[in-house]
Amino acid sequence: MKRMKPLALAAVGVLGLAALAGGATLATAASSASTAITARQANFKKMGGAMKTLKDELSGGADKAKMIAAAKTIAAAGRKQGDLFPAGTGPSSGAKTDALAAIWSDRATFDAGMKKMIAEADKLAAVAGSGDASAIRAQFTATGKSCGACHRQFRADN
Repeated sequence: MKRMKPLALAAVGVLGLAALAGGATLATAASSASTAITARQANFKKMGGAMKTLKDELSGGADKAKMIAAAKTIAAAGRKQGDLFPAGTGPSSGAKTDALAAIWSDRATFDAGMKKMIAEADKLAAVAGSGDASAIRAQFTATGKSCGACHRQFRADN
């Protein structure tokens, strides 16, 4: 067996460490993406739960306090949602997500959709305080349409 020269052996060792570090970087990136994806999914679920509460209240009891709380939750969660789509958290991250790559390739359209949803959610929060069920219902529909428009364009499971 031939003996490797110390310099060649050191080079093999450095390359091996670089490969391990690169793998660790990929694993860290996937883990970080997974964390961001989990956070945005949880925020979406919070918004969806509040939308369901509003729908239920508008279909039955119309408890003003519950409608105000739900509308405020939608508005607050909506404000956070856009920040939960940082670069590297799309389908190319390797983590499971329904977010389409179009979010990052057409960020201006996505951000405009998020702004529209936030504006509609703010209107919903404002009108919920009135207790006027028909006005709340109309704004609930407008808010839902703004959510749906974004989902149709930027979500894979639609």
